Amino acid sequence: MDRCVVLVDAGYLLGAAASLLAGEPSRSRILVDHAAVVAGLRERAELETGQPLLRIYWFDGAPDRVPQPEHRRLRVMPRVTVRLGALTRTDGRWAQKGVDAAMHAELSELARNRACADVVLVTGDGDLLPGMMSAKEHGVAVHLWAVQAADGDYNQSEDLVAEADERRVLDREWITAAIRAREVGGACAPPGPRPEIGPDIAAILSAPLPEPGAAPPPAQPGEPHPAKNGSAPDTAGGHTAHGKGVPTPKDLAGLGRVHAAPPPPQPAPSATLRWSSDKGWTDRGSGADQSDTSGLPTLAQLTSAEQRWADREADITAVSGDPYEVGQVFARRWIARVAEPAQRQQLPTHYPRVPHRIDGELLRYAARFGLLAHKDDQIDEHDRYAIRAGFWREFGIHESPSPSPGAAAD
Repeated sequence: MDRCVVLVDAGYLLGAAASLLAGEPSRSRILVDHAAVVAGLRERAELETGQPLLRIYWFDGAPDRVPQPEHRRLRVMPRVTVRLGALTRTDGRWAQKGVDAAMHAELSELARNRACADVVLVTGDGDLLPGMMSAKEHGVAVHLWAVQAADGDYNQSEDLVAEADERRVLDREWITAAIRAREVGGACAPPGPRPEIGPDIAAILSAPLPEPGAAPPPAQPGEPHPAKNGSAPDTAGGHTAHGKGVPTPKDLAGLGRVHAAPPPPQPAPSATLRWSSDKGWTDRGSGADQSDTSGLPTLAQLTSAEQRWADREADITAVSGDPYEVGQVFARRWIARVAEPAQRQQLPTHYPRVPHRIDGELLRYAARFGLLAHKDDQIDEHDRYAIRAGFWREFGIHESPSPSPGAAAD
């Protein structure tokens, strides 16, 4: 049939581009405009083969074959089909498994069914040699494209080069139209000093545990903490060694068993609690200053079965999986489904901290898009900041998607 097909080994294309532009084959060193890459491949394939494009097959590896954000963007583009192999980590390096076999099978099937007259291969792996030979035997013209090597030499199998019908090089000019090197940031500023422990908290830490039935004696300023002297708590009698130290939960449980009446209440300290955020250390008052978040519903509580199905369909077909976009989509749905205006107005008052229940649901939603760093099954810190920044953006609060130097995650 008078059509052309493009088979792309993404590991080769992007790895070779990174070597050319950034000096090393790590794909994290480059920024890729996938729409521009697809458009460039289609335009050049149709020009060089003289045939209209049937389809671009994009072969890549992914941890557990879970589509990553770039794969989600690609697979909804016209005339693009994504095929994923496994991505495994061996001796500290990532390696693709099953990608070559999938390309071989697709190439042989296309040639056997006479689905196209020309096949463009963007790869350098000699394992595709049998598939290339099989395609030629079925009357398909095979075009082999290489990415310009950084050292000017071949970065493809010599056998593959020798067997191809036509050979072309994607030079630096073609590559830089869609791919550029990522700018390496300068050294981060040293983190700011952590807040000192105030005198009220220091007094609490140095206070002795009250004897049963007796009022607790006043704390002596400057008295050393038992833990600093290496003394271990003695819980046999319901108090710590020497009557000093911070009571453990076991100490308090022992006191509760022996004496039904609780010790006399002590005045609440006037210490200010703090939590960390990307905006630095944020004061959190006590009592009335701490707003209750238990009345804020989660997105799952606001979503009907019909909406859940529609959300899943949209996630598959319309949401690319970019961390910032994921946060926006989640917040947009939450805002649209909250019936009480007061609840809708209450959530932004917690900025920059996303309430725990909603934050956990937000990160679980983001995990569907392959945003897990599979070394520890957690979302990368940079992605977490981007997800939360996108979330707050929907409330009209502008927040940088990258963490501030020295800031700690909540």
